[in-house]
Amino acid sequence: MTPAQRHRIFALTPFDRLSAQWQALGIQVRHRCVRGPETGMTMVRGRMGGSGNAFNLGEMTLTRASVALEDGTLGHGWIAGRDKAHAEMIAVIDACARHDSWGRRIDAELAEPLADVLQREREERSKAAAATRVDFFTMVRGE
Repeated sequence: MTPAQRHRIFALTPFDRLSAQWQALGIQVRHRCVRGPETGMTMVRGRMGGSGNAFNLGEMTLTRASVALEDGTLGHGWIAGRDKAHAEMIAVIDACARHDSWGRRIDAELAEPLADVLQREREERSKAAAATRVDFFTMVRGE
């Protein structure tokens, strides 16, 4: 699993669920914050039709954090919103995942199960939305 895939899963997972699963994994590390956690704004860009010219869609709140483990390994985390603890936890997990032995455990025992839960929840939301789908049609009057 790539670091970007891991970040996506952890950022989309609610903090309470991520925290509980991380503690259940049992990896205990000491860290210090190198930057943040800090909250700011970022510009969200879009494209007309997905492939047209880029335009500024608007701004969103973003929280980021960078941490260093005792051995100097750096980790970074960022989330949409203002949850500083969530961003810091993602940074700690990112730093731990850079160690080979922990990285395999984090992918197999943390990231993959959380990805499966996110996928199931997405499918459930899609089914609920599909149940409310309305098909519109136009009738043409003959004269």
